[in-house]
Amino acid sequence: MAQRSAVKTTYVVGRTLQPIYSGGSVALSADGRVLAACLGEDALLTDLTTGKELARIEGDGEVITALALTPSASHLIVCSRSLSMRIYSLLPSEDDTLECEQLRSLKPHTSPVVTLQVDSTGTLLATGGADGIVKVWDIRGGYITHTFHGHGGVVSALHFFQVEVPKEDDTAQGKKRKRKSKQEEADVANGEGSVEYRLACGAEDGKIRIWNLHKKNSSVVLDSHVSVVRSLQFSSQHNILISGSRDKTVIMWDARTWKIKRTIAALEGIESVGFVCGGQIIFSGGENGRIRLWTAENGTELTPEQEAGNETDAIVDILHHASLPYLISVQADQVLNFHSLQSLDSTVVQDTIQPLPIFRRVSGTHDEVIDLTYVGSDKSLLALNTNSEDIRIVTLKSSDSNDEKDAIGGKYFGADVAFLSGHEDIVICMDVDWSGHWLATGAKDNTARLWRLDPQNDSFGCFAVLTGHAESLGAIALPHTPPPTTSPAFTDPLSHPPDYLVTGSQDRTVKRWDISKDGKRGLRAKYTRKAHDKDINAIDIDPTATLFASASQDRTVKIYSAAEGEAIGVLRGHRRGVWTVKFAPKDSQLPGSSSKGLVATGSGDKTVKIWSLSDYSCLLTLEGHSNSVLKLAWIPYRPIDTRDKRGAQLASAAGDGLVKVWDTSSGEAMTTLDNHTDRVWALAAHPTSGTLVSGGADSVVTFWDDTTSSTLEAATVAETERVELEQKLQNYTYSGNYREAITLALQMDQPGRLFALFKSVVETEAPEEGSLSGLTAVDDVLGHLGDEQLYTLLLRLRDWNTNVRSAPIAQKILWTVVKSYPASRLASLKPAGKVGAKGSLKDVLDAVKAYSERHYRRVEELVDESYLLDFTLQEMDEVADVKSITNGTSRLGLNQDVVMVE
Repeated sequence: MAQRSAVKTTYVVGRTLQPIYSGGSVALSADGRVLAACLGEDALLTDLTTGKELARIEGDGEVITALALTPSASHLIVCSRSLSMRIYSLLPSEDDTLECEQLRSLKPHTSPVVTLQVDSTGTLLATGGADGIVKVWDIRGGYITHTFHGHGGVVSALHFFQVEVPKEDDTAQGKKRKRKSKQEEADVANGEGSVEYRLACGAEDGKIRIWNLHKKNSSVVLDSHVSVVRSLQFSSQHNILISGSRDKTVIMWDARTWKIKRTIAALEGIESVGFVCGGQIIFSGGENGRIRLWTAENGTELTPEQEAGNETDAIVDILHHASLPYLISVQADQVLNFHSLQSLDSTVVQDTIQPLPIFRRVSGTHDEVIDLTYVGSDKSLLALNTNSEDIRIVTLKSSDSNDEKDAIGGKYFGADVAFLSGHEDIVICMDVDWSGHWLATGAKDNTARLWRLDPQNDSFGCFAVLTGHAESLGAIALPHTPPPTTSPAFTDPLSHPPDYLVTGSQDRTVKRWDISKDGKRGLRAKYTRKAHDKDINAIDIDPTATLFASASQDRTVKIYSAAEGEAIGVLRGHRRGVWTVKFAPKDSQLPGSSSKGLVATGSGDKTVKIWSLSDYSCLLTLEGHSNSVLKLAWIPYRPIDTRDKRGAQLASAAGDGLVKVWDTSSGEAMTTLDNHTDRVWALAAHPTSGTLVSGGADSVVTFWDDTTSSTLEAATVAETERVELEQKLQNYTYSGNYREAITLALQMDQPGRLFALFKSVVETEAPEEGSLSGLTAVDDVLGHLGDEQLYTLLLRLRDWNTNVRSAPIAQKILWTVVKSYPASRLASLKPAGKVGAKGSLKDVLDAVKAYSERHYRRVEELVDESYLLDFTLQEMDEVADVKSITNGTSRLGLNQDVVMVE
């Protein structure tokens, strides 16, 4: 058996958390399962119950301006700035995704479509363009049914609804209609009326037009809004149309007379309105970022006054279907909030209703992932710092339950379980203690916060606020050393916060904060030290909790005593600012290093350095990144077996979008992980499984599974099988069992062994009579090959035929193959996985033909030259005969002369 190579570290992408919505148009299926949303130039379909990507529609190079989903999620309509409208058919596939088939591509307007609306049956589609034109389409047929003109600006809102009219409707005669209104109402009540479709259209000029789809004309023009109409909804129970506008009003229109029934002063720009509780309650949402409820009877607000949110909290849309027990508000920061409607009673409208509780949040995009870390006692949660004031806590467990409550709640991998709100500016850094229950964060608001995480009781709260730095915090660290197993702090970590934490700031100082059990004494720093000449980028505490290190833009790293805060060492050697610093675990040692430990640093000079804590010398410099090294993480060291000669491993993330894993004993890069398209800011390793997780500016969080053990096992098994097959092949060859030998050589894909077999057969001294190749057994094998084997053999014959020395053998075997199979079999040869491309077999035969013609041409030239050689030899023979006669006469005369003299 061949000697095994050294164990190589291997990782594969396990799972990823990717954006599902980056702003723009969004739509929801009637069952609340499928969400269609814009993601840049693409449209993404996501299962909200599992978080799974159902389908991705690639864009046409232009930004999507509007999209719509039929209620049954059978069709998706996408419009873009390229003036195209693409209609897709959505069909379920075997793997629980959706197969998207483009039915047609149309050009609906001469300007971009900005508004789409599908009717309740999913058969009609209304498009509103920037040109002020409204068109109605048959979705399945792809043709226009109506075209309406009249709006003086961009069409900003559309809504299909149905009204009941008497059999003999004479709407053209207004006065006559008024006189008969009571009779008409009686007819409708007695079921003698009919249902007709209407289309309400709102535009940026504030006007609303009601179009009769049966008569294809405008029924009425409603002119009361003074700004863009953003939303329209109709209630058949109250026969009311409501409109929401950016003029900060909601208007209730009586659909019988089309007069204003009530104007609601919302005092905020309205983006979405609708009905819940069977039309009894009106909801609205807008720039304040709060859902408000109103009575449909008189427009009185039911929810108490709510504090307005900030700019990113603004509601841009509200998704709802009558069958769903919740609303989904779409925020300006691409967050989807699920608001429960279970507290509302459709039979009794209360005087006041508390704001709808948010029971679930879905983040459409992660923005830039600045930092991340595993949290929770079993590290089954992930804390994400996504370039915002809040920290997101997401679960890494997938619920296998079929419970409808779990489906609505979104208990799946990557689902948000909590938001940590409190910072007033973007969070820059964070760290977690040994237990996973205490999270420290630092932000641009110059403060640090310590959070208490209790996932079991769904409790995530701020424990202490640390104020004292003059500028934004860029680094924070907690001790990672577990207390004695018999201590109360070990058995009940939730009641025992960390002893202290260390912060570093742009004010160039480091502070140590002592934390008490009640959090009150953590408001003042134990000491403050002027640490560096420039910003502090990173801080880490060593495994013994007696030292900490600070990394700065001044190109240095300083080692401090945690108790006194005195600098005891300086690491100099980087040529650019140092972005990250990490102490090695206790069991991580380099050959020749002392037992005091190691510390790794990553810098803007694209290198990683490992330093000794005994004399603060650089032991190793790791080079390979093409951009700044931004984050480091030591991977738990777990040797596979005695063959594993790797040392402690260190992972590095850089601005080049790559993650590298280094063997610190050899200084070699064991593997390079590539799944990001932008710089990787965040990196962490699971303390037990070693699973790496990386997050970057591309909004993607990637989980890397360590497959070293399985890869090594698979390589070992493959090597064993290869040796066994080689031994079998040799045995078959020596025993003359050509049938098994040729089949096995084809299976192992060993051209050299196969050629040697054919050569011994073709050049045999005693070929069997009647055999095509030389042996009848070989003829039988070649005549009963499968498509895959036959195609592989033709490839080998093509290659052998290119060489003059091996061409005769190739020609003999090719002749045997051609004689053994009909032309139809060879023409229809399509082995699975080989002949996928059209004409690939033809290319093989063309190559064989080209070289065969060259070989035969060479033979013909040799035959011609042989005739010339024969002629030359013959002429030389005749010349030789003449000379021999002459020479004989001369010799005879000479003898005679000699005789005569004598």
